[in-house]
Amino acid sequence: MLTRAIFISYLAAACCATPLVRSMQVHEARESIPEGFVHSGSAPQDTVLNLRLALVQSDPAGLEKALMDVSTPSSALYGQHLSKEEIFVAPSPDSVVAVHSWLADNDIEAKTISPAGDWLSFAIPVSKANVLLDTEFSVFTHEETGKTSIRTLAYSIPADLKGHIDLVHPTITFPNPFARLPAMVMPPKVKPAVNITSDAVPASCSSTITPACLQVLYGIPTTPAKVSSNQLGVSGFIEQFANEADLKTFLTDFRPDIPSTTTFMLQTLDGGENPQIQTKLASKRILTFNIPSVSPLKCPQSSYLWVLTTSYGQNENTISRSLANNLCNAYAQLGARGTSILFASGDGGVAGSQTTRCTTFLPTFPSGCPFMTSVGATNGVPETSASFSSGGFSNFFAQPSYQSSAVSSYLTALGNTNSGKFNRSGRAFPDVSAQGNNIEIVVGGGTGLVVGTSCSSPIFASVVALLNDGLATAGKPLLGFLNLFLYSTGALALNDITTGNNPGCNTNGFPARARWDPVTGLGTPNFSKLKTAVGL
Repeated sequence: MLTRAIFISYLAAACCATPLVRSMQVHEARESIPEGFVHSGSAPQDTVLNLRLALVQSDPAGLEKALMDVSTPSSALYGQHLSKEEIFVAPSPDSVVAVHSWLADNDIEAKTISPAGDWLSFAIPVSKANVLLDTEFSVFTHEETGKTSIRTLAYSIPADLKGHIDLVHPTITFPNPFARLPAMVMPPKVKPAVNITSDAVPASCSSTITPACLQVLYGIPTTPAKVSSNQLGVSGFIEQFANEADLKTFLTDFRPDIPSTTTFMLQTLDGGENPQIQTKLASKRILTFNIPSVSPLKCPQSSYLWVLTTSYGQNENTISRSLANNLCNAYAQLGARGTSILFASGDGGVAGSQTTRCTTFLPTFPSGCPFMTSVGATNGVPETSASFSSGGFSNFFAQPSYQSSAVSSYLTALGNTNSGKFNRSGRAFPDVSAQGNNIEIVVGGGTGLVVGTSCSSPIFASVVALLNDGLATAGKPLLGFLNLFLYSTGALALNDITTGNNPGCNTNGFPARARWDPVTGLGTPNFSKLKTAVGL
């Protein structure tokens, strides 16, 4: 009742506030406060909000068609990736003029913060934001963590700008209260006295996953990559830093065949920094598979990242549909340019980061986006699905045709199990998986074990980078957006995982089965078969 009353008050503010010169129309609204958050009162009027405004992009349908054309192995355009100018995202000149004029009328000077000109930023106090967007910003508190955020449940824009403004952020999108990074499952230990690389035979891999284990399990070669432009990016957020000293220790202990002086390139964005202090988690695993470099996320127009892996996400119900669509289109842009985009599926089984009181399964974002590759987790030898591996069906995005056959077969076998708890017609995830339990890392100068799909995504990304290296050496196009390949010729080049499940919400979750399943996707990498599948 309280949530409904709050929502009604927001709509009242949006519809019945002091009339402005221009007619206002509700642009985005959410029906209720996301689970786990409570309303804590009005936001202080003098608090400054750093807002970002997305303009409507020019041709998202054209972008999607182009992405499918260059990513479908049987297409005549396969591998003919687009230039920056061809990715259909620049807003129309009319949109640029109309929105800047509206902001100027309200004494707001906005900065363009994206190369295509489709994102603007400006800082204004809450009092002015309330008037500009005909709403009321409030303070919301996450009950479990105590973290507070200033958000609203609905906001409005001038009715004549509906075709020009995509969204304003942050407004109705709530933050992810949890880092959702791999959890340390044993204390860091001192530098081992044994040669871990030679000691890591398949028997030991049942309890500890090292680079040597992954080389054996997935057939990953030990020879170095050859192409210097082979670029793999690893995203880092929320004060997670890649540490050079820990990387040196990791290479010394686990990959003595790689010079311990090997390092990474750093590109900071939006005020980010890397002070080289010890962090809670080392994040250099990708270098253990002979990837030449971790490259800047902003590249010259003539070059771009070949692979990008990200181990962060959030519950789909905390993000607005407009923002989810906008971000998903950004992944499509990267895919059309030739970049393979991979994300960890999450570590909460079918529950996301909900508590046990949840009654329906909660998909994660961006795994529900159809234009990226979602990576789940396995564990043990022989491999079984990891119980924490998030997977399921999006409530935002429809099921893409490239996975309809595989998903339909799974749903037929599933029958009425968990009926009503998930969206059977939604985009299904994960797409693939890799080891994610008891992964050996170095942090703070010592070794330790971690768990999470945050390990799985960079592992699979490293395999993709090595395949790209072979393709580039042979003069063939890069893989780019992976899913159309994975769900067709690539499906039989993966190790099918058929045991385990991902419980949550007081259920057993989804069971792993033959072919695709919402725990491990299509399976884990088999490097030699994948080489053949990509034509090497």
